[in-house]
Formats: sequence, structure tokens, C-alpha cells
Amino acid sequence: MASHSLALACPVSAGDALYCELDMSLKSRLSSLFELASKLIRRYPGTVALFGFCSGLASFVLVERQAGLAKFIAALMLVSWLWLMLEKSLRAGLEHRFGWKVPPPLLRYVTQMVHQESLFFIIPFFFITTTWNSGQAAFTVMLGVAALVSLVDPLYYKWLAPRRWVYLAFHALTLFAVLLTALPIIFHLSTPQSYVWALGIAVVLALPSLGGLFASWNWKSVLGMLALAAVVGLAGWVGRTWVPPATLWLTDVAVTMTLDDASREPGNRLRELTSQQLHGNGLYAFTAINAPRGLKERIYHEWTHNGRRVDRIPLEISGGRDAGYRAWTHKRNFPEQAEGKWRVRVMTEAGQMIGMLRFEVVE
Repeated sequence: MASHSLALACPVSAGDALYCELDMSLKSRLSSLFELASKLIRRYPGTVALFGFCSGLASFVLVERQAGLAKFIAALMLVSWLWLMLEKSLRAGLEHRFGWKVPPPLLRYVTQMVHQESLFFIIPFFFITTTWNSGQAAFTVMLGVAALVSLVDPLYYKWLAPRRWVYLAFHALTLFAVLLTALPIIFHLSTPQSYVWALGIAVVLALPSLGGLFASWNWKSVLGMLALAAVVGLAGWVGRTWVPPATLWLTDVAVTMTLDDASREPGNRLRELTSQQLHGNGLYAFTAINAPRGLKERIYHEWTHNGRRVDRIPLEISGGRDAGYRAWTHKRNFPEQAEGKWRVRVMTEAGQMIGMLRFEVVE
């Protein structure tokens, strides 16, 4: 019986038998490795969260010097998303073709680590670039809540994971934020281009999660899913002003009456001035903007008076300078009744706010 079983398992020739023996040895070792990894993760579950947190922060620190980190994380998110879609068939194929039985707990922990790594990679970018007294705070807080859910096992495994369409929507949100951060760094895409690409990819990848809202599949459910995807995409585009520009942030700002062209340094910084001072020589709005190395982009200084926009001046910036690209606008034509609260909003072409300068004109 034993020899008959062996004859069925391995070919007759010596070369094929050796190959078969090596193949069986490899399968056995991989199965043992998978089982060991699964046992270690079950025994020390906190190490997954700790690794995701530390590696995410390390990625943020090193990303300016090693842009490949951002590329690797974005690719990892895409691969893990494909795994989520094809999990059952891929596991069955690996077991049938190679005899590899990957323990489900190991796969769950790997996906959780991908979410943690990605969220802790992007959150420092969004935390720095968020204008906290605007709607952008809601988006950044939502990412923070997602990171918390990925860290707390009861929330992640008992609340999020069983609801598959919510789980896939969670994954699509994380991927959207990763792409917003990674695309300008890797491909030097402008903020508007990055937003369009990130939104389009996230909507396409969110289609399976939207499909989970329908009990059965027919032409009506397909049309409903596509309509929901269109609504999600439209909402993402309309709500772009609530999304911080992940890779652009202000390193220095000033409202001043003088500016040294040679040193590109502002004069005395003002928070309040009189109408007479304002009409004397105008006013400079100085901004230093940190941008990824190699990125060239147009931004705008929008001057508003008591909530009403009175001017919109374009500026071209170039990334790569550690202290930020220094640029300014010099406004001279102020209204006669200029008293009140003034704001200079620093905006991208896509309508995302990088930051804001404030000053007040008094009698």
C-alpha cells in the first residue's frame, strides 16, 4: 500500500523522483513556516500594531530621501486589495497547485498590518497639511479614527471585518489617502492630477463594496451599483476642499509691509494695521511652501475681505527646498473702506487649501 501510494505521488524516473522529493520538502517547509508565523502572531498580537506604527512613522521621516518607500506602500495596498477580492480562489489555487495551506489568521494579520502601515504612513502628512479651523479637520479626524480601528483588534475583527462591504470601503478610503500622498512624490504629479487619479482608482476599487449593498445580482443592481459609484465620485470631487493637499504645507508665513528681494525675507510681521498704512505702500503676503522634490505647481493667494473674495493671484512654486519654496504677492489696490478682517487663503488649482494668513485693518 505504501509503495503503491508512493508510485502515485512521484514519477518513475530518477530525475523526476528527485524533483518530486524536493518539491514535497519545499511544501513541507513552507507549511511549517506559515504555521510558525501564525502561532507567533497569535501569541504576540501587539507586535503587529507596534510594527505598523513604527514603520509608518519611519516611512514618513525617510520618504523625502527614499521615495521608493511610498511607491512600495501604494503597490502593497493594491496587491492586498486584489487579495481581498480573490482571497478564496487564490487560497484554493495555492493549495491545489502547490499544496500550500496558508492559515486564515496569518492572512488576516497581514492585511491588518497593511492597513496600519499605510495609515501611519499618511497621517503625519495630513496632520501637518490640515487647516484645522476648516472642513479639512473632518477628513483628517476620519483617517485618525480609521487608524484607531486598525489598531484595536476587537473593533477591527469583530465590528469591521465581518461587514465585508464596510471592510472594503475602509480599504478604499485608506488606498485613496495613500495615493494622494504617494503620487506627487513618485510621479511628480500636481495636486489636481493626483486628486483625480486617486479618486478614480478609489472609486473603481470600491465597486465591490458597493455591490455588497444589493441582495442579488441583476441588471437593476448593476445599474444601481454604477449610479452609487458615480455619486461617490461626484461627492469626492465636490468635497475636495475638505481634503488637505497631503504633500504641500506651509513652513513660514508673514503679512508685512516690506520684503527684501535679495534675501527673500519678509520685514516686520503684522497682525493689525491701520487703513492709512495699508493704502501707503500696499501689503505683502509671504509664504514658504514645502513640496516634494521635482514637483512644479501653480498655487493661488486668494485675498478675502470680511468673507468676500476680492483678489486671486497665481504663483508658480517648485519643490525640493527643505525650508520651503518662498513666494509672495504684493497687493496695492485695496478698497477705500478696507477696515475689517482680511484673510489670504493659499489654494491649489484643485481648490484645496494649503493654509491661511490673517490680519485686521482698523481705523
